[in-house]
Amino acid sequence: MKRRTFLHTAAAFATLGAMPMRHAAAQGMNAAAFHAARRYASLECGRVAYIDRGEGAEVLMLHGFPLNSFQWRGVIERLSPYRRCIAPDFLGLGYTEVAEGASVAPDAQVAMLVALLDKLAIRRVDIIANDSGGAVAQMFMVRHPERVRSVLLTNCDTEHDCPPPALKPVIEMARAGTFADQWFVPWLANKTLARSAEGLGGMCYSDPAHPSDEALECYLGPLVSTPRRKTMMHAYAIALEHNWLADIGPALKASKIPVRVLWGMGDTIFAPSNADYFEQAFGNSKGVLRLGQRKLFWPEERPDLVAAEAMQLSAV
Repeated sequence: MKRRTFLHTAAAFATLGAMPMRHAAAQGMNAAAFHAARRYASLECGRVAYIDRGEGAEVLMLHGFPLNSFQWRGVIERLSPYRRCIAPDFLGLGYTEVAEGASVAPDAQVAMLVALLDKLAIRRVDIIANDSGGAVAQMFMVRHPERVRSVLLTNCDTEHDCPPPALKPVIEMARAGTFADQWFVPWLANKTLARSAEGLGGMCYSDPAHPSDEALECYLGPLVSTPRRKTMMHAYAIALEHNWLADIGPALKASKIPVRVLWGMGDTIFAPSNADYFEQAFGNSKGVLRLGQRKLFWPEERPDLVAAEAMQLSAV
């Protein structure tokens, strides 16, 4: 491990050790608290669902697909005593209600985030992102650098792995209009199947206890609740077929925004070589930390590490 990476990691864990943890904060708020805390912002693109908790410098948390802001419950629990945590549901996912005719593509997500921050009178944010949220984060930082203090990326798209090949069958099913019924409906009906090797759990989590029953309900329930919700989710997946990060490399390299990457090396969706790409990608890189056999959605399993790294990065 490089000396800078070692020192950064040690400092992050020291920061975590100084953060008081409540017993109930093992994974953060439960589903009932999550639903009670949800707010909505009426924007031109739709009625955007989001969590807004804590005070201090703002942190914007961008979730993966097919998840929503519930993904960040453990991180919010740890950061909100020190920071204001803003966690929106993307257009087409979660509990956000998309306006008629509005796009749910990544560039539209960037525009939605700008409008949301404007609505909340937030000028600058630190960003934490995972999966397709990481692609949006990279687009946001190069299009609106004046609004970003730092970026903490976990497993996500890169310029050369966007979308990853593993997403191709999902996009094909979404285009046929069958994805929700073939995958999500059976997983909701049989949550043990959802946690199996053939389900969301086996594909994207290391801990066989994840995702929990209530997480599956929070993530997948709204996506299959109405025909239009299915259509919007399918549109989100179809939009990922385009490489939204093509030719972004020079802009990332020229950026002065500090970027830290935490990469789960057991990920079977994104290529392990993405961690190597990120080693050299950013003009103000704060290093890449590789995490054993952790899979795509590992931040839900290790909110303590994400929170500690976020605190350390924001102090740079």
